[in-house]
Amino acid sequence: MRRLLSTALEVHPQVALRPEPFGALAYHYDNRRLVFLRSRDMLKVVESLSTHSTLEDALVASDIEPQRWQSFESAIDSLISSEIVRVR
Repeated sequence: MRRLLSTALEVHPQVALRPEPFGALAYHYDNRRLVFLRSRDMLKVVESLSTHSTLEDALVASDIEPQRWQSFESAIDSLISSEIVRVR
């Protein structure tokens, strides 16, 4: 897994996020991938990525406890692989 806490990230411009009770659906219009964000916290972090300098800043601003950061970092790494999120 990549170390992403100090990385500037954003939702890919070809991705639409649709909030759902469980979190959200993320659909990439170019590669037609549909990805489930399985928590409201993850949606909050993903939506705020472009307004923060780093993933760590987005986690802090979203009130995610530091002991949960590794799981969020792993999930974001997976979203990068799916081209839902990209490095700015």
